[in-house]
Amino acid sequence: MTRDLRVAPGGFVLAQWPNPPLWVALAGALVARLGQGRVHDVATAVFFMGLTVWAYLEVTEGVNWFRRALGVAGLAYVLVRMVGAID
Repeated sequence: MTRDLRVAPGGFVLAQWPNPPLWVALAGALVARLGQGRVHDVATAVFFMGLTVWAYLEVTEGVNWFRRALGVAGLAYVLVRMVGAID
């Protein structure tokens, strides 16, 4: 069960507490920011994995169009960063 933070009129959910994949992504981002070398690389990978799972879940199970659009934006961000890393 999610605990909604912001609900617009009509019960439209704009934000909610982060789910586990988003917590993993946030932790990875924090460790990557503070770490160096191999720790930074692994934490960056954890960030992208967590963000990808979160975005996929938002696209497939989002409670409304806004949440699904956030998922699409998250997947697009990951894709752009991965393509940029390949070049």
